[in-house]
Amino acid sequence: MSTSRRQFIAASAVAAAAAPGLFAAGDDTLKVGLIGCGDRGTGAATQALLADKNVKFVAMADAFADRIETSLKNLNSKAALKGKIDVKPDAQFVGFEAYKEVIARCDVVLLCSTPHFRPIHLKAAVDAGKHVFCEKPVAVDAPGVRSVLASCAEAKKKSLSVVSGLCLRFDAGFREAVKRVRDGAIGNPVALFANDYRGGRWAKPRQPDWSDMTYQMRNWYNFTWLSGDFNVEQHIHFLDVCAWVMGDKYPAKAIGMGGRSVLTGTEYGNIYDHFSVVYEYANGARLVSNTRQHPKTKGDLSARVLGERGQALLSERTNGITIKSEKLDWVFEGDSGDMYQTEHNELFASIRAGKPINNGEYMAHSTLLAIMGRTAAYTGQEITWKMALESKEDLSPPKYEWDAKLAQPTIAVAGVTRYS
Repeated sequence: MSTSRRQFIAASAVAAAAAPGLFAAGDDTLKVGLIGCGDRGTGAATQALLADKNVKFVAMADAFADRIETSLKNLNSKAALKGKIDVKPDAQFVGFEAYKEVIARCDVVLLCSTPHFRPIHLKAAVDAGKHVFCEKPVAVDAPGVRSVLASCAEAKKKSLSVVSGLCLRFDAGFREAVKRVRDGAIGNPVALFANDYRGGRWAKPRQPDWSDMTYQMRNWYNFTWLSGDFNVEQHIHFLDVCAWVMGDKYPAKAIGMGGRSVLTGTEYGNIYDHFSVVYEYANGARLVSNTRQHPKTKGDLSARVLGERGQALLSERTNGITIKSEKLDWVFEGDSGDMYQTEHNELFASIRAGKPINNGEYMAHSTLLAIMGRTAAYTGQEITWKMALESKEDLSPPKYEWDAKLAQPTIAVAGVTRYS
């Protein structure tokens, strides 16, 4: 059956579940379901099951059966999860609409599919009254962001927890550094630098028996409609750190560039392998964002903040977390903990306490920040925050069908590709 995106979203709404706070301070079993069974989904399931004493893993969904099989095998191999996994064959669902079956069977939903589907899955989960762990990014286009904002507003009304996969916000070192900066340790930030330099990326060559849809779904990272491009799919982490430092305030406009200079084969779809974007805040502060994915090159994952009276570095442990100012020379030397586990610990604690966490606004706005930069680079034009939020560009395919004929997506060219 052919299903359009509009029909797909509309069909997601199901009856509301039990009243919020049902599990508060109780011993009831929380049933957990996973949508998207890749490595990140398997990791999220592991962390969810370790986050609470009385949880049961009951259902899984993915576009491909082999991914469910591999994920479940990996989960069953973990001694720490013994007794918590009960995913029977009839609770393993495959296909574009498999998410509905998982949502119907659980109390907590882990949304870890390819980013394109996140708005659809989140809406369905919230409509059904389920608590959510929502991986980043939460959308690949502005209509998706607007949908997520609406879903998260609805989650607040229903007292549902929505915890984001923007994991650096759950790292103890990052939390301490951002608190100090926001408390004035370096004065007002005037310039921020977000770097994401990596040594290449994975790609899957097309197999003879794969349809267009199968190929693009298997090779999802390399197609903008599925991943959002590198600037959205991965660089969102350090863009979000910069937004966090700025008090969750976002830039007024952006201009940038990017392209494909190394990863140019057809297996690399239509996304770029480098971006350089300058964002400008209303107060004149700048955020300079640079990324690349070129094999055999030096990596750097960091955010640097220059303030009126000093600077802060927030990076992976190889570079450290430091603040240097006129009166302070601080290095974080504590235990950052496992930020991935902390996400789930706080999610499940909030459910048990009946005190929901809702990360909806920042996870949606940081996704839009990344889309804004991508759009500036793709078009070569200055893109304002208003333009980014109100864009009508919908990256969805005409229909979700395995034998659908899909054209090879166009590679954006600055000055040719238009804002819409």
